[in-house]
Amino acid sequence: MKKRMQHVILLLRGAPITSPNLATPRPPDRPARPVKSTRLPPRGVPRRRITAGSAGRIALLHDIAHIELNAIDLALDMACRFIGQALPKDFYSDWLGVAVDESRHFLMLSDRLAQLSAAYGDLPAHDGLWQAADATKHDLLARLAIAPLVLEARGLDVTPTIIEKLTNVGDPDSAGALDIIMTEEVGHVAVGKRWFDYLCGLDRLDPVSSWHRLVTQYFHGDLKPPFYIAARRAAKFSSAFNGPLAERVDLVAPNR
Repeated sequence: MKKRMQHVILLLRGAPITSPNLATPRPPDRPARPVKSTRLPPRGVPRRRITAGSAGRIALLHDIAHIELNAIDLALDMACRFIGQALPKDFYSDWLGVAVDESRHFLMLSDRLAQLSAAYGDLPAHDGLWQAADATKHDLLARLAIAPLVLEARGLDVTPTIIEKLTNVGDPDSAGALDIIMTEEVGHVAVGKRWFDYLCGLDRLDPVSSWHRLVTQYFHGDLKPPFYIAARRAAKFSSAFNGPLAERVDLVAPNR
C-alpha cells in the first residue's frame, strides 16, 4: 500500500489539470480498504487511554491513520464527484493538493505504527466519516459544510490535547507527527472555508446561517467546546460560526 500511495502522490504533484469538464466516471460510493480492516459503528469503537504502554498509543495512532485515509478519499471525491459543476480550475487543484497532504499524513502515521510493531488494519475503525460523505454526495455546499468545516475543524480542536498527552507519556515522535499534521490541517479547513464562501456568494447566501442550517441537517454528532479558536481564525473560520452552537460559550478557549 505504501509504495502505491507514494506513486499516487508523485502523480498528483506533477499532474496538470487541463479541463474541469472532462467526461469522468463517477467515483465509487465506497472506497477500497485493506482486506483485513474491520469497520464498526462510531459508538462501537472502544475509547483509548494514552499511557506509557504501547497498546493505547497504537490504538490512537491507528484511529488517526484511519481518519487520514478517509481524508484522502474525501479530498479526491471532492475533486471528481462535482466536476460537472464547472467550478474554477483552482477548486479541483486545491482538493488534489489536500489529497497529497493527507497521503503524506497517512504514510507518516503508518511509519510510526510500524516503529511500534503495528500496521493500519490491525484494529477495527469506525465508518462515521464515510457515512457523512455519502449523506452529502448530492450537495457540494453540504459536503463543504460537513467535511472540512466540521470534521477537519474538529480535529484542530482536539489535537493539541492529544499532543500534550503523548508528550507527557514520553512519546515525542508521535507528538511531533501530530503537530505537523495539525499545522497542515489548518490549511485544509481554510480551503473548505474559501470554497464554501465562494458557493454561498454565487447564490447570495449568508455563509453563517447556511452553515448552521446544513450542520443541523447533515451532522448528527456533538459540536461542543472548547474550540481551538486560534487555529480556526488562521483558517478564516470565525467564532460567528461555532459560537452559537456551543453549549457554554465560556468554555471556548481563545488561544489554546
